Amino acid sequence: MADYRRCHMPGGSFFFTVVTERRAAILGNDLARDWLRAAFRDGRQRWPFRVDALVMLPDHLHAIWTLPLDDADYSKRWGAIKKHFTQSWLAAGGNEQLLSDSRHRYRRRGVWQRRFWEHAIRDQRDFNIHCDYIHYNPVKHGYVARVADWPHSSFHRFVENGVYLSDWTGHPDLIDTVGFGE
Repeated sequence: MADYRRCHMPGGSFFFTVVTERRAAILGNDLARDWLRAAFRDGRQRWPFRVDALVMLPDHLHAIWTLPLDDADYSKRWGAIKKHFTQSWLAAGGNEQLLSDSRHRYRRRGVWQRRFWEHAIRDQRDFNIHCDYIHYNPVKHGYVARVADWPHSSFHRFVENGVYLSDWTGHPDLIDTVGFGE
């Protein structure tokens, strides 16, 4: 088994990619998105963190979080969020992907991929690049033609705060220059 090394920086900001099992499009309906929001609220109440940017697509999400100054445990937070969502999803009759014998043995469910991809944000430029990537992602995947047309994104909050113009078109040239965990 691989030994994954994660960067732990108390108070750090991190970019994440979290993907559903076998890229099932389970986040493509309002009820699932509501459960995910509830899972985030619950996780933030237990273990505070700030959501700086976020986009939810049908089969994955990207986020930037900033953790408290004395805490670096984003894995615990993601575990709690994924568990809360999974319980809500399955209780409502949501489907899960077929499981291997190994997943059954370790009591894993077929809703989320087991791991997630993270990147420690190094500086303001790195933060900006990752925010641009997050907000451009629905266009990249062909869900919409314009960034502003995707409703499940922090892009709209960024526009309200004057960070982006409402007709911002993104920077597609940056997409292939940085690894984003897709």
